[in-house]
Amino acid sequence: MRRRIENGITAVCLAMLALLICLPVALLLSGSITGDYEMWERLLPMTPAGEGYVRWHWIPEFPDFSRYGKLLFATPQFFVLFWNSVKITVLILAGQLLVAVPAAWSFARYDFWMKKVWFCVYVVLMLLPFQVTMLSQYLVLDRFGLLDTHWAVVLPAAFSTFPVFLLYRSFRGIPESLLEAARMDGAGEWYLFWRIGLPLAEGGIWSAVVLNFLECWNLIEQPLAFLEEQSLWPLSLYLPQVGLERAGFAMTASVVTLVPALLVFAFGKEYLEQGISAAGTKG
Repeated sequence: MRRRIENGITAVCLAMLALLICLPVALLLSGSITGDYEMWERLLPMTPAGEGYVRWHWIPEFPDFSRYGKLLFATPQFFVLFWNSVKITVLILAGQLLVAVPAAWSFARYDFWMKKVWFCVYVVLMLLPFQVTMLSQYLVLDRFGLLDTHWAVVLPAAFSTFPVFLLYRSFRGIPESLLEAARMDGAGEWYLFWRIGLPLAEGGIWSAVVLNFLECWNLIEQPLAFLEEQSLWPLSLYLPQVGLERAGFAMTASVVTLVPALLVFAFGKEYLEQGISAAGTKG
């Protein structure tokens, strides 16, 4: 009976936390179908001339879905920024796979001079915030003439150290006896990496892709620092341009922006759990 009570209390607490986390998403969904007049009436206390507190009804009195049609079919700027986000995210993820997967395999399976020191450098670089490296990145990109191009955002992010750290544990978990047996059968190092390492670390690779997609899709500081031309901006910089007078439109855009991230998370949820478990296992 005591165990059941403890489990029940735990379930209730977790449900309350989950509900609290989902409240902002529910607010976006409700606001995206709220009419302009009703929205302005609710948010009036936030204006300088308003008084009292904001009142919110989760179910609009007169639902209005016209904003979705206007956003998807009559807002060219939104589509330009949306495809900019797709382009930047895909290029970053492709670059990270090309760089991080071989690097993680090398750190996990080979011994070389100052291996632990170099790996510590990778971890330290992962801990550094963008504000610390922004100036050096800006100077390098300016020297190569890459500022105000998508490559200014793609190239620094493609060499991110976080995927290396995440994939290191996945490759480290592969039994050495398996690799030695393959070597005795005549397998070369490329065969070990391509036919054994990659399939066995698939969960970690997909988890890195999912986590970095969520980060790249929401980039704000890097595009804001390196992209001056607004036609090159990603979608994450579109929403801050929408003021209080267009709050309903901003909520609709936020819902549409949220959909790709939710789809990727739903697709990679299982791989994400496997990768995090592998990363937390002592290798």
